[in-house]
Order: sequence, then C-alpha cells, then structure tokens
Amino acid sequence: MEEDFFHKYESRFKALADVKRLRIMYELTQRGTTCVCELTDIFAMPQPKLSYHLKILLDAGFITKETRGTWSYYAINQAEVSHLLSEELCCIFKPPRPGNDCCGVSQ
Repeated sequence: MEEDFFHKYESRFKALADVKRLRIMYELTQRGTTCVCELTDIFAMPQPKLSYHLKILLDAGFITKETRGTWSYYAINQAEVSHLLSEELCCIFKPPRPGNDCCGVSQ
C-alpha cells in the first residue's frame, strides 16, 4: 500500500512539474469552466499540444472535462487540488506521533 500511495503522488507532482500546465491550471482557476478553443487562443498553442497537457492534468485528477457538442470544456477539480496539500499528504512530512496511523502510511 505504501508504494501505491507514493506512486499516486509522484504522478500528481509530475503533472504539476511543468510551467505550461501550471499556467493552464491558473487560467482555469481564474476563468472557471473554459472551452478548449478559448485555451488554444489564450496560450497561442496548437490544439494537439494543448490537448497533451490537458490530458496529463486530467489523468492526474486536477481538472475535469465536459463535452458539449463537438467542444470540450475544462474546469479545475477543486476537491483534488485542495486534497493535494491536505493532511493526508502533509502527514508524510511530519514526525510520527504515538498511535497515529496517519493516512494509512506506515512511518
């Protein structure tokens, strides 16, 4: 279980380890649900390249996707973003307390 826990967070942090993806998340935070066509214009990025970055964020759970007709709309998955810096993750960086099985990870 411990390895699964660490691999889950490794993939999430890798998704955030790119300035383009951080900028995408920032724009979605500022704008709310946004059409991929608008994001293409905002970032002056070809749609296939933008889709590559969106898929990484989507797979990591940081954004959601809704299809309306032929267009895809993306939004921040606030629950996952908030969860990233939650006690669950922070507990692996805090000293263990007696009797505390924080987030199921053996320390």
